[in-house]
Amino acid sequence: MRQPSLTARRVAAVTVSLVVAAGAVACGPEDNDAKSAGGDSTPHKGGTLTVLNSNPQQDFDPARLYTSGGGNVPSLVFRTLTTRNRENGEAGAKVVPDLATDTGRPNKDATVWTYTLKEGLKYEDGTPITTADIKYGIERSFAPELSGGAPYLRDWLVGAADYQGPYKDDKGLSAIETPDARTIVFHLNKPEGEFPYLATQTQFTPVPKAKDTGTKYEQHPVSSGPYKVVTNDNDGERLVLERNTHWSASTDAERKAYPDKIDVRSGLDSSVINQRLSASQGVDAAAVTTDTNLGPAELAKVTGDKDLAARVGTGHFGYTNYIAFNPRVKPFDDIKVRQAISYAIDRSSVVNAAGGSALAEPATTFLPDQKSFGHTAYDHFPAGKAGDPAKAKELLKEAGYAKGLTVTLTHSNAKDFETSPEIATAIQDALKKAGITVELQGLEENDYSDKIHDVQTEPGFFLAHWGADWPSGGPFLAPIFDGRQIVEDGANFNTGLLDDKSVNAEIDAINKLTDLDAAAARWGALDKRIGERALTVPLFHPVYKRLYGEDVKNVVISDWTGVLDISQVAVK
Repeated sequence: MRQPSLTARRVAAVTVSLVVAAGAVACGPEDNDAKSAGGDSTPHKGGTLTVLNSNPQQDFDPARLYTSGGGNVPSLVFRTLTTRNRENGEAGAKVVPDLATDTGRPNKDATVWTYTLKEGLKYEDGTPITTADIKYGIERSFAPELSGGAPYLRDWLVGAADYQGPYKDDKGLSAIETPDARTIVFHLNKPEGEFPYLATQTQFTPVPKAKDTGTKYEQHPVSSGPYKVVTNDNDGERLVLERNTHWSASTDAERKAYPDKIDVRSGLDSSVINQRLSASQGVDAAAVTTDTNLGPAELAKVTGDKDLAARVGTGHFGYTNYIAFNPRVKPFDDIKVRQAISYAIDRSSVVNAAGGSALAEPATTFLPDQKSFGHTAYDHFPAGKAGDPAKAKELLKEAGYAKGLTVTLTHSNAKDFETSPEIATAIQDALKKAGITVELQGLEENDYSDKIHDVQTEPGFFLAHWGADWPSGGPFLAPIFDGRQIVEDGANFNTGLLDDKSVNAEIDAINKLTDLDAAAARWGALDKRIGERALTVPLFHPVYKRLYGEDVKNVVISDWTGVLDISQVAVK
């Protein structure tokens, strides 16, 4: 996921969702009550919630959004077959029913998934929601002019690879059947035990064909959620939502819909957002942000103020920052060189470069430290907090570099505290102690992204990161380590160019499992096994620290998104 609009989309080295990872529970129910302003911490209906964001909510069309769990602001308007569990921490990483009565009923080999809609579902105009609308909503997401959503459906649905959407082919997708208004059946090319996770994407939002206005639909999409769009200015820069009177809480156990109105204002400087939330004056007392983190300097100021510190939400999301190696480039074709670098890394200095221990947590596993991913603790190349240069020198000697070696580390010049110069310099300093001279190659963001995602130009040694499309090991490990996902003539994310038949086979075997807990355990074991190859050096998982206004109540931050869940917030 995929920039900080927090869609939990795929983010490899492309920062499409500056979401953050690691393992602790965000803020629990007791913390939420303590942080609510005034004597009454009970959330009540009413008032206006203001959202202060840097990035506009662009492409507000369910076909074009790349969101997991239904998204944050999008989830207020768009309901999907399934969604994320709206609870704190680990419990929030579970998939639960939304429009459907359950999370899906698979056939024996998980190649056919059947859903039944709840009774009484209505759009904002009072007309009933049907499975034909969900089928049509998915089909229109294949239209080239509405591109941008998750690519899985094109790969997973039978016969969907070349489908161009209903505007060019009104026959639709035969892989999606709607035998009646409440039943929908999906036929897949191969077993996919994680289909319930995919069904949380906004492409599964119902769209009434008669109300579809193509590329203009984003101006007033027909709401199936608790709020409807009344204003969408400058492609999501100002988005005003008001209650959908035909939404019924009896059909929706997840969204609280406390405020009467949601006013999303974007295009703001991050420092201005944090200043306004800190001062909490006027409408800003009932304000939140869904995309702006506290930086190191701001966090230091906030930490020293008891009242402000009580208004900081801490979140974790499945996201890992790491060093990537290309084994086709010397000297990284030698595993001993890769191991030497793994031992030489000083994670304490890297964490400091990323903003300190409050904003980054050291990582020795590729999978994030969360149960839903199947995290299995391992440290194949134990370097301690400050690295082990002696062990690194020993391995370099075995590799034929007794006098050390010189390598080039490619990084981005973007000030993101992830793949940026600060991190690269920390690595350079650590490796110097092991006799490795690191020359830094900083590139502008677009050039950096193009270079590392092209097999023909991929460097031997560079900084990268990856975020989860949903909280599972599948969308984390498969794009990076499945050999069949190596793209020789396009955007490639398998940076280590690993193509191991046994790894590919294990990925297929896990994908067949519909028991997601059992699948998680297998993903964790696979991560540990792949880690022995030293194709990456996990560095750290970022942590979200975000301010909210003093009148904001009922703060819920799940491990699915890592940020405050706007659907749970009350301001009265």
